[in-house]
Amino acid sequence: MSDKILIVDDEKPLVDIIKYNLEKEGYITFEAYDGEEAVKMAKEQNPDLIILDVMLPKMDGFTVLKTLRQSMTVPILMLTAKEEEVDKVLGLELGADDYITKPFSMRELIARVKANLRRVSFNGSEQNHIIRIKNLKIDILKYKVEKNNKEIELTSREFELLRFLVLNKGLVFSREALLEKVWGYEYFGDIRTVDVTIRRLREKIEDDPSNPKFIHTKRGVGYYFSDEKPI
Repeated sequence: MSDKILIVDDEKPLVDIIKYNLEKEGYITFEAYDGEEAVKMAKEQNPDLIILDVMLPKMDGFTVLKTLRQSMTVPILMLTAKEEEVDKVLGLELGADDYITKPFSMRELIARVKANLRRVSFNGSEQNHIIRIKNLKIDILKYKVEKNNKEIELTSREFELLRFLVLNKGLVFSREALLEKVWGYEYFGDIRTVDVTIRRLREKIEDDPSNPKFIHTKRGVGYYFSDEKPI
C-alpha cells in the first residue's frame, strides 16, 4: 500500500510541483492551503507524513503542529522560508520531525520524505520486541512506550531515537552518527536537531531531566542509553 502524504502550503504552484513529484514516486497526496484546513484534513485522512509550511493563513504552521501533536505522532516535515535558527528550533521543540528551508530542490525534498518514512523492519514474531528497563516498557513493534504503566506520547522521531539508543545500549554515538543512523541522512552539520530531540525525550521519560538516569551525555563525544552508573 502506498504511503499517504498531506501537503500544506498556501502557494498553490509549489503545492502542485510537490504533488507531481511525490506522485511520480508512487505516493498518494492530499492538499490543504490554510492551517484550519490542514488540521481537518490530517484528522480525516490520517496521512503517513505531513509536509507543513510555517507561514499559513487562518492558523500558522506552528499552531497547526502543536494542535496535531495533541493526538497524532505522524512524521511532520516543516517548510520554512526563513534561515533564522529560532524558527527551526521552535518547530523541533513543538514536535516537528524535520525541516527544510525554502527554496529547496525536489530531489532534497524527496530524500527527506523517504528518510522520514523509512522504518527499521522487525520480525513480528520476534520474542524480544518488548523491552523492560526499570520503570520503562518499550514495544519496538507497536511504537509504544510506557512509564510506570502509563503510556507516553512520543513523536515518531523521538521513538526512533529512543529505540536506536536502547537497542545499542551502552554505546556512545556522536550527534553526527545519530543524524545518519536515526534521521537517515546528513544534516550538513546542523547537530542542534539531535540536542533538541534528546531534550524532549528526556522530558518525557526521565523523572528528573536535568539528572537523567537513562539517556546520558558523554561530554565532548555524544549520547548513550544506560540504566547503570554513567560512564
